[in-house]
Amino acid sequence: MEQVEIAEKIKEKFPEEVLWIREFRGQVSVTLKKSRIVEICRYLHDEPGLDFDYLVDLCGVDYSGRKEKRFEVVYNLYSIKHCHRIRLKAEISESGPVIDSVISVWAGANWHERECFDMFGIVFKGHPDLRRVLLPEDWEGYPLRKDYPLQGAEKEWQGFVDVLERAKRFKEFEWHE
Repeated sequence: MEQVEIAEKIKEKFPEEVLWIREFRGQVSVTLKKSRIVEICRYLHDEPGLDFDYLVDLCGVDYSGRKEKRFEVVYNLYSIKHCHRIRLKAEISESGPVIDSVISVWAGANWHERECFDMFGIVFKGHPDLRRVLLPEDWEGYPLRKDYPLQGAEKEWQGFVDVLERAKRFKEFEWHE
């Protein structure tokens, strides 16, 4: 089944939830309201002929220039049985970055959702263990947000002496022994 056909099936089943369908470089993306994301994912997983049994990836995107819907959660889905794929996008506001967890559909979403929470601060409602996975629990902020303050750590420059010494030793090494 072609991606456009799959997108049309989603639009037919959930007409109020589909905001738009776009095709770019052979990949179809269906942008949705977040309110029924679990129901839509369950439909794609369980519907004969669709059988999206594999959540390839789930990630967050920060569109800091947007006023209303700053974030998106992107779901890349694949059907092993039918060898077809689709991309879902759910828009989320900055004021309430919350979306329902899809762990009940794909158990593998667990770590994806935790990473998205850790890096973007998007809360996955209903997640059984939503806590930081990459950063310490006391870390302040969300590093993949565009407004996260970037800071460098000061380190004394060692100079080129060490590099030149290493290069000299490297040249003296007998490679063909």
